Order: sequence, then structure tokens, then C-alpha cells
Amino acid sequence: MKHIVLLICSFCFFTIQAQEELNPIPKRTDGKGPFKKMVIRKVMVINGTGAPPIGKMDIIVEGNKIVNIVRASKEDYSEDVEIVDGDGMYALPGFVDTHAHIGGKSQKAMADYVFKLWMAHGITTIREVGSFDWGIEWTLKAKELSMKNKITAPRIRGFAYFGQGSEDPISTPEMAKKWVIDLHKKGGDGVKFLGARPDIMKAALEQINALGMLSTCHHAQMNVAWLNALQSARMGLQSMEHWYGLPEALLANTTVQNYPLNYNYNNEQNRFEEAGKLWQQAAPPYSEKWNAVMNELLKIGFTISPTFNIYEASRDLMRARRAEWHETYTLPALWRFYQPSHISHGSYWHYWGTEQETHWKKNYQLWMTFVNEYKNRGGRVVAGSDSGFIFQLYGFGYIRELELLREAGFHPLEVIRAATLKGAELLRMDKEIGSLEVGKKADIVLIEKNPLENLKVLYGTGAIQLMPDNTVQRVGGVKYTIKDGIIYDAKELLKQVKAIVDKAKKEENFVLKQPGEPE
Repeated sequence: MKHIVLLICSFCFFTIQAQEELNPIPKRTDGKGPFKKMVIRKVMVINGTGAPPIGKMDIIVEGNKIVNIVRASKEDYSEDVEIVDGDGMYALPGFVDTHAHIGGKSQKAMADYVFKLWMAHGITTIREVGSFDWGIEWTLKAKELSMKNKITAPRIRGFAYFGQGSEDPISTPEMAKKWVIDLHKKGGDGVKFLGARPDIMKAALEQINALGMLSTCHHAQMNVAWLNALQSARMGLQSMEHWYGLPEALLANTTVQNYPLNYNYNNEQNRFEEAGKLWQQAAPPYSEKWNAVMNELLKIGFTISPTFNIYEASRDLMRARRAEWHETYTLPALWRFYQPSHISHGSYWHYWGTEQETHWKKNYQLWMTFVNEYKNRGGRVVAGSDSGFIFQLYGFGYIRELELLREAGFHPLEVIRAATLKGAELLRMDKEIGSLEVGKKADIVLIEKNPLENLKVLYGTGAIQLMPDNTVQRVGGVKYTIKDGIIYDAKELLKQVKAIVDKAKKEENFVLKQPGEPE
């Protein structure tokens, strides 16, 4: 969803050395392994395919691969085997965040901070859909370091914004194809569009698909009148972000959104207020038009990454800005970036109120109905967070996305599948990751509570539980995140994030205050 102000910075390319100075990533000092052989003993397995939990099981790992999953026995393993006591714990595949951004200069959210928040929440793979200030070269360097496990970070699929880094605006199909070829030569995995003129987008998509690259689009309002989600899918677009372009494909009695005549796209309250009314302008659920659009997208094999969480403040601003993790884990600069602003993207709280939230609540009902039915009819829906904007914090925002998929109607097992196997399929990595299966990489999340019963236990802050002795405890929080057979202490990673935040607060003499509170 990031465009306008921050997109300007995306065109500012630096040398790789300069980028690394701007956003250095410390060498990995966390994690143990990989081991010649590791056994996670007596664990309940949720394998990510939609199958129910099974246990108690032993997961046997050699190096970075799962080599067997067997019913737990009393067998004693030899002394040179690393044993992880999983008794009472649940094992899930590593999570895939399909809409991630590795911070930005405006938020001052550096890579080490962002990566550790993701890893602390079990996210072992991300699709970086736009490199922003750091540039695609920096992202691809981070991808290489992560692949070699030289840094504490999820594995990365690196996308560039369409046209990012081009000396001149892309104005012809030939320029579009050349730009895609150049990105492919650099090692870019895919392209994120904000829309484009039809002949240019068609040429770019043809080249992307010919090279076997990945593609997605946020159908921004300034371009969606050219191509909505269905039209771009017909051209070969593989997936869409958020929901822009989808209700436009469902308009029955007009071809454009019902913009007020004094509308200004650069006025973000104006933009997002009107966006909250858009689904109500679309064809109603299960109508002929609604079904026709859905069925054609299903036939094409299109993927939806809804990112429900990133717009949730639009329907409940107080809830989003009062989230309990802000005081401990949100950087001062990031908190300032979230505040009402005419400059910061996504800080459109100029005078946000009941009327705006009411429309957005209705928006969510209609949006979620489409997404849930799309899943029910066999469509691929994945989990993405888009954190770092609109009061959504890295890692925490991703878990909130899982809760919102549940609200949309997904069974908890479908939620986990969207967060794991379906995300891996989108990235064409499902032969390597996405489910707990023999032969796949040892990307495993271990947690001491059952996440199917309560997804809140996946938050770093855990869930609140009243105990039999009438005391209240925090329970849950990921215990271990295993990536490539390397065991990371998730709670220790959160302590490191807290230390980063505490240091920044001390240096700035910062006290977190709500908007409008006196200094």
C-alpha cells in the first residue's frame, strides 16, 4: 500500500556499500545449529496442509532437512543427537509473510530490528514487495546473507516496484520489457506494480512470465481506471495485494468509484475515507456479477493477499493505536511516523471519526465475504502483513492478520495453511517449505500452547489466562523459531528488540504518548 511520499525515495539508488552503511545488518550471533542430527521429541504436529494435529510425534532433522516424522517412542537417541523436548508443545511450519517491507528511513526501522521481530513470531520466509529506501540491490544482498544464514533473518524473495531505479519514466512497452530483463539479470525475484498503462503493463507481464519471475499488484486508484484486478489477471498478473482493484472489477452500474467531485488523492484522509465506501458500491455477494468475477479469477488461478490487518485502524483507530506491544517494542521514530500527519504515508488521522469507521466496518464485512468464499471455492488466499504503517508492528501485525483470516470465516487449520503452505505455493517454494513433511527444510515453529484454540498465543506478548489459583498469567509466545535447522530462542530475540527500543528511548528522552497529549 506504500506509494506517494515514500515511493519518491524508492527512486534514490545508492551503491550497495552506501546502502549497507545506511541499514547495516549485524552478523548472526543468535541460534544453535544446524546439527548433524536433531530430534524434536513428543511434540503435537500441525503440518500446515489442513490436516488436524497429530501426536505425540518425533520430528527428526538432519542438517537443514526433515528426514522423518514418527510416532514418539521410548527410544533413547545417541549422545551426539541434539534433543529438543517438545512434550506439551505444538510444532507448525515456519510462517510465510507474503507482504513484507524491511523498514524504511522515514520510520528509522532498521533491518536488525525488523528481522528479529519477524523471527520472534515464527516468520521464516518473507516476500519483500518493494525495497523502498534501500533499493533492490540491498534487498538481494540481504537475501544472499539470509540464504547462507550469516544473519538472523527470514529467507527473502526480493521484488522491485515496477520502474524502480529507471533513469526515465517507463513510457513504452519496449522500455517495460528492458526494465524487467535488467531486474532479472540483477537477481530480482519479482515485480510489484501499482498499475500502469495497459500496453505497458501487458508488455511487462509478458516478459515477467517468459522469464519465470513473480508478479503482484496494488491496483492504486490513480491507475485502476485503466486496469482492475480482473483485467490485469487476464494479462497474466499472478496475484494482488490488499483489495484495490477487486471491488472495481465488481462495479455493476458504473466503471469508476463514486468519487466526490472535490476529491484529492494526495489528501490521505480524503482518499482512505472514500476507499471505505467502495465495497458498498460493488455488486452484492453471490449476485451474477459477483460470481462471474470470482469464477474467472479462480479459473485463471489468481492469488489474493488481503492484508486485512494493515487497514484495521480504519475501522477501529483506538484499538490499533492502543495495542499493548507498542510501549515495549515500537521504536520512537516509528511511533512518531504513525501519528496524524499530512506527510507520513498512512497517517491519515486528520479528523477520523465514527462515520469513517462505520463505513470501514461494512467494507470489511463485504471484503471478508469475498475472500472467504474465494478460499471455499478453491482459490489461493495467503497471509501478508504490510507492517510498519498505520500502527501495525512487524511480527505482531502478521499474527493479527491470522486472527482476521479467522474472523473472515477461515477454520484455524485453514488460517495456518494460508500462513504456510499457500504462501509457499505463491512463492513457488512449496517443494522446499510450507509444510512439515519429509524432505522439506527444517523450518519449524514451536509453541507451548495450542494456537488452534487461541491464535493470540502466537503474539510475542502471548495471551492472558486466569489460572486455577485465581492468578493471571501471560501464556504462549513462540518459544523456538527453527529456520534451516537452526534453533532460535524467540523470546530472547524479543529481549534484543526491547533493548534496541530502550536504547532509542534513552537517547531521545522519549516517553510514548497518545496523539494530542501534552508534552
